[in-house]
Amino acid sequence: MTQVSPSLLSADFGRLNDDLEMINRSGADLLHLDVMDGVFVPNISFGFPVMEAVAKACRVPLDVHLMIVEPQKFTAQVAALGAKYMTVHAEACIHLDRVLHQIKDAGMQAGVALNPATPLSAVENVLDVADLILLMSVNPGFGGQKFIENTINKVTKLRCMLDEAGSKAVIEIDGGVNGDTGARLVAAGADVLVAGSYVFGASDPIATIAQLRAL
Repeated sequence: MTQVSPSLLSADFGRLNDDLEMINRSGADLLHLDVMDGVFVPNISFGFPVMEAVAKACRVPLDVHLMIVEPQKFTAQVAALGAKYMTVHAEACIHLDRVLHQIKDAGMQAGVALNPATPLSAVENVLDVADLILLMSVNPGFGGQKFIENTINKVTKLRCMLDEAGSKAVIEIDGGVNGDTGARLVAAGADVLVAGSYVFGASDPIATIAQLRAL
Protein backbone atom coordinates (compact mmCIF):
# COMPACT_ATOMS: atom_id res chain seq x y z
CA MET A 1 0.00 0.00 0.00
CA THR A 2 1.23 3.46 -0.90
CA GLN A 3 2.15 5.72 2.00
CA VAL A 4 0.55 9.17 2.08
CA SER A 5 2.05 12.23 3.75
CA PRO A 6 -0.40 15.17 3.66
CA SER A 7 1.40 18.52 3.53
CA LEU A 8 0.62 20.86 6.41
CA LEU A 9 1.44 23.81 4.14
CA SER A 10 -2.01 23.46 2.55
CA ALA A 11 -3.92 23.24 5.83
CA ASP A 12 -6.19 26.03 7.06
CA PHE A 13 -4.07 27.66 9.76
CA GLY A 14 -7.14 29.45 11.10
CA ARG A 15 -8.55 26.06 12.09
CA LEU A 16 -5.35 24.10 12.37
CA ASN A 17 -6.47 21.99 15.30
CA ASP A 18 -9.47 20.76 13.30
CA ASP A 19 -7.23 19.82 10.37
CA LEU A 20 -4.81 17.99 12.66
CA GLU A 21 -7.66 16.05 14.22
CA MET A 22 -8.75 15.10 10.71
CA ILE A 23 -5.23 13.84 10.01
CA ASN A 24 -5.30 11.81 13.23
CA ARG A 25 -8.49 10.09 12.07
CA SER A 26 -7.55 9.74 8.43
CA GLY A 27 -5.19 6.80 8.25
CA ALA A 28 -2.43 9.02 6.84
CA ASP A 29 0.98 7.45 7.28
CA LEU A 30 2.90 10.69 7.90
CA LEU A 31 2.38 14.44 8.19
CA HIS A 32 4.66 16.43 5.91
CA LEU A 33 6.06 19.68 7.31
CA ASP A 34 7.61 21.98 4.69
CA VAL A 35 9.97 24.42 6.41
CA MET A 36 11.00 27.36 4.19
CA ASP A 37 13.43 30.15 5.08
CA GLY A 38 13.02 32.65 2.24
CA VAL A 39 16.65 32.04 1.26
CA PHE A 40 16.91 28.51 -0.13
CA VAL A 41 13.41 28.94 -1.56
CA PRO A 42 11.54 32.20 -2.30
CA ASN A 43 9.00 31.83 0.47
CA ILE A 44 8.72 31.58 4.27
CA SER A 45 6.41 28.98 5.81
CA PHE A 46 6.55 28.24 9.54
CA GLY A 47 9.11 27.52 12.24
CA PHE A 48 9.59 25.56 15.44
CA PRO A 49 6.87 27.19 17.59
CA VAL A 50 4.25 26.02 15.09
CA MET A 51 5.88 22.61 14.67
CA GLU A 52 6.06 22.09 18.42
CA ALA A 53 2.34 22.76 18.69
CA VAL A 54 1.68 20.39 15.77
CA ALA A 55 3.80 17.65 17.37
CA LYS A 56 1.73 17.86 20.56
CA ALA A 57 -1.60 17.61 18.72
CA CYS A 58 -0.72 15.14 15.96
CA ARG A 59 -0.55 11.38 16.53
CA VAL A 60 0.80 10.73 13.03
CA PRO A 61 4.62 10.50 12.58
CA LEU A 62 6.18 13.74 11.40
CA ASP A 63 7.94 13.97 8.03
CA VAL A 64 10.03 17.16 8.32
CA HIS A 65 11.31 18.60 5.03
CA LEU A 66 13.80 21.43 5.52
CA MET A 67 13.95 23.70 2.48
CA ILE A 68 16.53 25.90 4.17
CA VAL A 69 20.22 26.72 4.10
CA GLU A 70 22.44 24.99 6.68
CA PRO A 71 19.76 22.51 7.81
CA GLN A 72 22.28 20.63 9.97
CA LYS A 73 22.09 23.44 12.53
CA PHE A 74 18.57 22.37 13.45
CA THR A 75 19.00 18.59 13.80
CA ALA A 76 18.57 18.61 17.58
CA GLN A 77 15.41 20.74 17.39
CA VAL A 78 13.83 18.50 14.77
CA ALA A 79 14.72 15.43 16.83
CA ALA A 80 13.09 17.06 19.88
CA LEU A 81 9.80 17.14 17.95
CA GLY A 82 9.90 13.34 17.82
CA ALA A 83 10.09 13.43 14.02
CA LYS A 84 10.37 10.17 12.13
CA TYR A 85 12.10 11.70 9.09
CA MET A 86 14.33 14.74 8.74
CA THR A 87 14.89 15.50 5.08
CA VAL A 88 17.52 17.95 3.84
CA HIS A 89 18.25 19.18 0.33
CA ALA A 90 21.38 17.87 -1.34
CA GLU A 91 21.78 21.34 -2.86
CA ALA A 92 21.97 22.89 0.62
CA CYS A 93 24.52 20.49 2.12
CA ILE A 94 28.21 20.77 1.28
CA HIS A 95 28.95 17.71 3.41
CA LEU A 96 25.85 15.61 2.69
CA ASP A 97 27.18 12.31 4.05
CA ARG A 98 28.08 13.96 7.35
CA VAL A 99 24.66 15.60 7.67
CA LEU A 100 22.81 12.34 7.02
CA HIS A 101 24.86 10.54 9.67
CA GLN A 102 24.16 13.42 12.05
CA ILE A 103 20.41 12.96 11.49
CA LYS A 104 20.62 9.22 12.12
CA ASP A 105 22.77 9.71 15.21
CA ALA A 106 19.99 11.98 16.54
CA GLY A 107 17.57 9.05 16.33
CA MET A 108 15.72 9.93 13.14
CA GLN A 109 15.58 8.47 9.67
CA ALA A 110 17.56 10.53 7.16
CA GLY A 111 16.07 11.89 3.97
CA VAL A 112 17.64 13.65 0.99
CA ALA A 113 15.60 15.91 -1.29
CA LEU A 114 16.43 16.83 -4.89
CA ASN A 115 15.04 19.80 -6.81
CA PRO A 116 13.59 19.07 -10.28
CA ALA A 117 16.75 20.07 -12.18
CA THR A 118 19.17 18.30 -9.81
CA PRO A 119 20.47 15.03 -11.28
CA LEU A 120 20.18 11.71 -9.46
CA SER A 121 23.97 11.52 -9.37
CA ALA A 122 23.78 13.93 -6.42
CA VAL A 123 22.65 11.04 -4.20
CA GLU A 124 24.40 8.03 -5.70
CA ASN A 125 27.17 8.12 -3.08
CA VAL A 126 24.81 8.27 -0.08
CA LEU A 127 22.36 5.51 -1.01
CA ASP A 128 23.85 3.35 1.75
CA VAL A 129 23.07 6.05 4.33
CA ALA A 130 19.78 7.60 3.22
CA ASP A 131 16.46 6.15 4.40
CA LEU A 132 14.37 8.30 2.06
CA ILE A 133 14.95 10.08 -1.25
CA LEU A 134 12.50 12.90 -1.92
CA LEU A 135 12.08 14.02 -5.51
CA MET A 136 10.54 17.46 -5.93
CA SER A 137 8.00 17.29 -8.74
CA VAL A 138 7.52 21.07 -8.70
CA ASN A 139 10.01 23.83 -8.07
CA PRO A 140 10.00 24.27 -4.29
CA GLY A 141 8.59 27.29 -2.53
CA PHE A 142 4.86 27.33 -3.20
CA GLY A 143 1.95 24.91 -3.03
CA GLY A 144 -0.53 24.24 -5.82
CA GLN A 145 1.96 24.13 -8.71
CA LYS A 146 1.64 22.03 -11.86
CA PHE A 147 3.30 18.62 -11.80
CA ILE A 148 6.57 18.34 -13.76
CA GLU A 149 6.13 15.37 -16.09
CA ASN A 150 9.81 14.42 -16.23
CA THR A 151 9.47 13.31 -12.61
CA ILE A 152 8.00 10.00 -13.81
CA ASN A 153 11.23 9.16 -15.69
CA LYS A 154 13.28 10.30 -12.71
CA VAL A 155 11.39 7.96 -10.40
CA THR A 156 11.94 5.03 -12.76
CA LYS A 157 15.67 5.72 -12.90
CA LEU A 158 15.92 6.19 -9.14
CA ARG A 159 14.12 2.91 -8.50
CA CYS A 160 16.71 1.15 -10.68
CA MET A 161 19.55 2.89 -8.83
CA LEU A 162 18.20 1.84 -5.45
CA ASP A 163 17.64 -1.76 -6.56
CA GLU A 164 21.12 -2.02 -8.05
CA ALA A 165 22.68 -0.57 -4.88
CA GLY A 166 20.64 -2.84 -2.62
CA SER A 167 19.31 0.26 -0.87
CA LYS A 168 16.16 0.08 1.25
CA ALA A 169 15.52 3.83 0.94
CA VAL A 170 11.95 4.77 0.08
CA ILE A 171 11.09 7.16 -2.74
CA GLU A 172 8.93 10.13 -1.78
CA ILE A 173 7.40 12.60 -4.24
CA ASP A 174 6.42 16.16 -3.34
CA GLY A 175 4.47 18.47 -5.62
CA GLY A 176 1.41 18.32 -7.87
CA VAL A 177 0.27 14.95 -6.56
CA ASN A 178 -3.32 13.98 -7.31
CA GLY A 179 -5.18 10.81 -8.27
CA ASP A 180 -3.76 10.76 -11.81
CA THR A 181 -0.15 11.74 -11.14
CA GLY A 182 -0.13 9.65 -7.96
CA ALA A 183 -1.10 6.49 -9.85
CA ARG A 184 1.61 7.04 -12.44
CA LEU A 185 4.23 7.78 -9.78
CA VAL A 186 3.41 4.62 -7.87
CA ALA A 187 3.57 2.59 -11.10
CA ALA A 188 7.03 4.06 -11.72
CA GLY A 189 8.24 3.02 -8.26
CA ALA A 190 7.31 5.72 -5.75
CA ASP A 191 6.58 4.64 -2.17
CA VAL A 192 5.38 7.84 -0.45
CA LEU A 193 3.15 10.57 -1.90
CA VAL A 194 3.12 14.06 -0.40
CA ALA A 195 -0.21 15.71 -1.14
CA GLY A 196 -1.18 19.21 -0.08
CA SER A 197 -3.99 21.04 -1.86
CA TYR A 198 -5.33 17.75 -3.27
CA VAL A 199 -6.03 16.55 0.28
CA PHE A 200 -6.82 19.72 2.21
CA GLY A 201 -8.84 21.22 -0.65
CA ALA A 202 -10.96 18.10 -1.08
CA SER A 203 -14.60 17.97 0.00
CA ASP A 204 -13.73 14.73 1.83
CA PRO A 205 -10.03 14.77 2.79
CA ILE A 206 -10.19 11.43 4.61
CA ALA A 207 -11.62 9.69 1.53
CA THR A 208 -8.99 11.39 -0.64
CA ILE A 209 -6.18 10.10 1.60
CA ALA A 210 -7.69 6.60 1.43
CA GLN A 211 -7.84 6.85 -2.37
CA LEU A 212 -4.13 7.74 -2.57
CA ARG A 213 -3.16 4.98 -0.13
CA ALA A 214 -4.97 2.44 -2.32
CA LEU A 215 -2.94 3.30 -5.44
